[in-house]
Amino acid sequence: MPRARSGAARHRKKVRLFRQTKGYRGPRRNRWRLAKEAVLRAGANAYRDRRRRKREFRSLWITRLSAACQARGIQYSRFISGLRIANVILDRKMLSELAIHDPAAFDAIVDLAKQNVSKQAA
Repeated sequence: MPRARSGAARHRKKVRLFRQTKGYRGPRRNRWRLAKEAVLRAGANAYRDRRRRKREFRSLWITRLSAACQARGIQYSRFISGLRIANVILDRKMLSELAIHDPAAFDAIVDLAKQNVSKQAA
């Protein structure tokens, strides 16, 4: 009996893989073994970096807030502490956007944080 090579199914599998390697350079695009490896690695990197991106953005917002707070004479940690005491529930993303696009509103928030930090210290 002849050996079965799963002709149609194997072809579909290859077509699916080579469709995923569209845009890759060199043999990673059209050689089965290299293409398979490249797609696996790309998937692993994409999965990891979707999580890493969130960390990087939070870090960016904190850096922006720290610089904005320093310019207004308060430390970042004291600023966040003051907001927590005042029950202000703005996240770091919104606070950094305010610091950039609406400095007057951010000044008011900083004043609120300063008042609450001084209340806690007293």
